Amino acid sequence: MTQTTSRPPPPIYGPGHAHPEWFCETTIPDTFKAQEQTAFPMIVYTARKSKFLDDVLDDQIHDVIHREFQRKLFRKAGQSEVNSWRNSMKEMRQVLIDPDIPGDSLVSIEYNIPLTGKRIDFILTGRNAQLEECAVIIELKQWSEVQATGQDAVVNTWLGKGNINTPHPSYQAWTYAALIEDYSEVVQNEKVRLGACAYLHNLHSDSVINDPFYKAHTDKAPVFISKDARRLSEFLKRHVKYGDKSDLMYRIEHGKIRPSKNLADSLTSMLQGKREFLMIDDQKLVYEMALDLAHARDTEQKRVLIVEGGPGTGKSVVAINLLNEFTQQGKVCQYVSKNAAPRAVFQARLTGTFSQTRIANMFRGSGGYIDNVRNQFDVLLVDEAHRLNEKGGLYGNLGENQVKELIHASKLCIFFVDEDQRVTFKDIGSKAEIHKWAQALGATVYEQELRSQFRCNGSDGYIAWLNHHLQIKPTANLNMDGLDFEFKVFDNPAEMHQAIREKNKINNKARVVAGYCWDWKSKKNPQAFDIEFPEYSYQAKWNLSDDGSTWIIKPNSVEQVGCIHTCQGLELDYVGVIVGPDFVVRNGDVVTDALKRSNMDQSIKGFKGGLKTDRAKNLAMADTVIKNTYKTLLTRGMKGCYVYFTDDETRVHFSALVAGFGKVETPPVLSKYEGLDLPIVQAGQEAANSVPIFDLKFAAGQFSEYQEADTFDHVVLPEHLRASDGYFVARVEGDSMNKRIPPGAWCLFHSNPQGTRNGKIVVVQHRNISDPELGGQYTIKRYKSEKREDGDGWVNSVVVLSPESTNDKHEAIVLSAEDAEGMVVIAEFLTVI
Repeated sequence: MTQTTSRPPPPIYGPGHAHPEWFCETTIPDTFKAQEQTAFPMIVYTARKSKFLDDVLDDQIHDVIHREFQRKLFRKAGQSEVNSWRNSMKEMRQVLIDPDIPGDSLVSIEYNIPLTGKRIDFILTGRNAQLEECAVIIELKQWSEVQATGQDAVVNTWLGKGNINTPHPSYQAWTYAALIEDYSEVVQNEKVRLGACAYLHNLHSDSVINDPFYKAHTDKAPVFISKDARRLSEFLKRHVKYGDKSDLMYRIEHGKIRPSKNLADSLTSMLQGKREFLMIDDQKLVYEMALDLAHARDTEQKRVLIVEGGPGTGKSVVAINLLNEFTQQGKVCQYVSKNAAPRAVFQARLTGTFSQTRIANMFRGSGGYIDNVRNQFDVLLVDEAHRLNEKGGLYGNLGENQVKELIHASKLCIFFVDEDQRVTFKDIGSKAEIHKWAQALGATVYEQELRSQFRCNGSDGYIAWLNHHLQIKPTANLNMDGLDFEFKVFDNPAEMHQAIREKNKINNKARVVAGYCWDWKSKKNPQAFDIEFPEYSYQAKWNLSDDGSTWIIKPNSVEQVGCIHTCQGLELDYVGVIVGPDFVVRNGDVVTDALKRSNMDQSIKGFKGGLKTDRAKNLAMADTVIKNTYKTLLTRGMKGCYVYFTDDETRVHFSALVAGFGKVETPPVLSKYEGLDLPIVQAGQEAANSVPIFDLKFAAGQFSEYQEADTFDHVVLPEHLRASDGYFVARVEGDSMNKRIPPGAWCLFHSNPQGTRNGKIVVVQHRNISDPELGGQYTIKRYKSEKREDGDGWVNSVVVLSPESTNDKHEAIVLSAEDAEGMVVIAEFLTVI
């Protein structure tokens, strides 16, 4: 068991800390407002409160949610999750049945937070008493018992097979809300008020869950238990007084999202004490256990913490946060890595803010602990521990074993490990090796796992897809359906490299890397090229030796090709990968061949000699190294990965796997659509993910002809948008909507929209409209209607079409009930492209 201490919970650096129930407007630094991106559809179920109540009463809510879950996420949920929907939604019905919670408030269930793998159980949206848009996040739990721990924001409860430590639900709720704040431009720009709470509807006593020890979190997100249904209703009524007339979650779901933060870019402010990354769920558990172990009363007992996690699970983020925390506490702590690239990049980012002496004292190579005395360091944080070698030094002949030396030198040694990223024959950093030396040195071993994905747009599915198709381990992810990650197979390496150059223009975070199958000729002859494909007029050099381990951040290094040693442990927005002849597919089976690697490659040194002494063992080792190398390269991108396979059969194989997901044909570009900087396809031709281009003047009069859309030119939508039936692109002139639509902007519309129009921006046609901007009897405005009941049902009593402009000359168009009968809603505005 982990030894607990009386360590008080640390201060919380979260949004809205001053507000007891965690309602706040966002204040996000401008540092990360570089690139705009539109969110991938992420809400499983959404309905008006009244419809939600009916779905629960009819005992079909769990089936409805599951159908939508399968339709949108392309997989089934486990039976336990389906049962939890059924049980928890019945409890939420009892809360929402209160008539003072407006019937036209919106319920959203299973919302996937952008760029993460995290889903929010339940969100209620509407407007508060001040008519401000508001969303309340509700974390639902079916726990019937809970125990306290001595760790901040951590409780203990029965989950699955036994009692385990897990984040306090209030902490989960407010950190999820903070993530939405960080990522959603709708929330930021429109000053949406976010709230959070937790509802443990099977828990009968709140003595633990509301213990004062957790007050910093329950103040931000109140927690309600089984007897508190009425109190939860009152809480919701205080913040959702009026209905949701403008489909807030729809706008958040389809609105622009900010790029996720890069650890290297955030490093300086993190080490100056600023919160840049919230510790989410399993990250928080690792962080708190590490602090607990460092504060254990028995200071002479050695301790080892093994933290296992795949690419993008936040190993380095947790390590840097711990480095800052331990340093602030006055503990002797260092960040350790075998690979020089992360340390070099971190040091480059810190230079000018911290002294070189201080930087050197914080970051150190794994071979530097040969002569340290026992327990010289309070804590050593060993990142990328799978890359540790047996011996250190320039010639690999110093010391006995790096794992042993690190444990020997520290009271607490924390190893961050991913055994699927061991990429050389010398890599010995396995869990078994750590356990062996911990036992030899009398250290107690603890283990934790990081599972949540924060790279590859938060897609655990992409990692599983790679594991399956690189044939590292079988998984259920056979295709990329539903994955919000851009993966493209190119037929031409020159085109792939050019695509990476274009991505790099945004923020210098796109690079090309490759397997080490080509000699580094340019190291001795700067005029030589290393990687050449004459048939494609492609020539490139390996990363310049002058750039050293900081190649990945050098401004012009997008022209060179990096290798595993210059990118492992670091991340990009987009990565282009050249897969060499050492990895091919034959009749569906992956075949690796280490002999196709460059003779200069040190990662498989000893392979040829090993074939003579133990052929099977060395072939297996080489197979693991090659597959792990490409998995590591293919997971450096946070938003996308472009790939060129040198082998034809392999390229065809992977192209077939992603057919329809990310085709790379480049349609001919026309010049007549000024300002529409996207590929244009001439009428009659086809291209993936394209929609027709219409003139709004034509659209207003001739919408009946839209079924003949192939008579129009088409535009290929950006990667973050997906074409759908009825979508089209048109240009909006004038400034009557310039708060939402810049004059002359090209916009995506949905023709003949169904459902409510209230609160939406629409194109409306009417005989009494004379709009000089569009030059006819139609206009684009924000739609609002008031209805009344007559003998035949509900009809419009008045329709108001409102401008949203900085120009005061524009006035609302008001249509009476009689006038509204002649009104036609032509299309719904979706987004500016």
